[in-house]
Amino acid sequence: MTTRRTGLREQKKQATRQALRAAALRLALERGPDNVRVDDIAEAAGVSPRTYNNYFSSREQAIVAAVTGEREARVAAAVADRPGGVGLADAVIEAIVDQYTAPGEPGQDALLLITTRPALRDAFIDTTAAIEHPLTDAIAERLGDGAGAGDGDGDGERDPHTARVLAASVAAAVRVALEHWLRTTAASVTAGGLVVPSGSLPDLLRATLAPLAPALDAAEQRALRRRRR
Repeated sequence: MTTRRTGLREQKKQATRQALRAAALRLALERGPDNVRVDDIAEAAGVSPRTYNNYFSSREQAIVAAVTGEREARVAAAVADRPGGVGLADAVIEAIVDQYTAPGEPGQDALLLITTRPALRDAFIDTTAAIEHPLTDAIAERLGDGAGAGDGDGDGERDPHTARVLAASVAAAVRVALEHWLRTTAASVTAGGLVVPSGSLPDLLRATLAPLAPALDAAEQRALRRRRR
């Protein structure tokens, strides 16, 4: 019964979060983000402003969440689900590229909204930080050393910080790619309000993540040697 209640509670929280972010984006598209208050979003989602504050700290965060969804969880799941024969570097890079360039995400209207509002651009870029913790756990699981939990065994090789450092580095690389992509895309908005994305986001992501591949590969090789002992 306890497990069931916990599951129902989590489902309710997820439904509330989804309702808030959907309302935030809809109102922002209808009125313009500067004309949307937190109270408006809460009312549209059928919750109190106090409840809203339990989920989001600003209207920009809620608007952007409608675009990014649960991307950080999807990235981590994609890394964890890659076949064992796929190297860690390839698993991480492909997961990032896949989840950040999925068709229709973000949509043209949402992209125009984000690229033309500095506060929304900043909030969108800030979402990259959310990748770190779930990705830490996914990398630690693939390395098989419990790094995400910080429980090194003191054998001189297992570093409880490796997965977190790698995940934080990945998040930073993604941030660099998004900053460049959004900045150049914002400059290419046409007079008619059409967004013409500048440059290839997949190529930008691969370019910023490429310097991390040797570190990801080296961590994986150390983990393999440890398991062979």
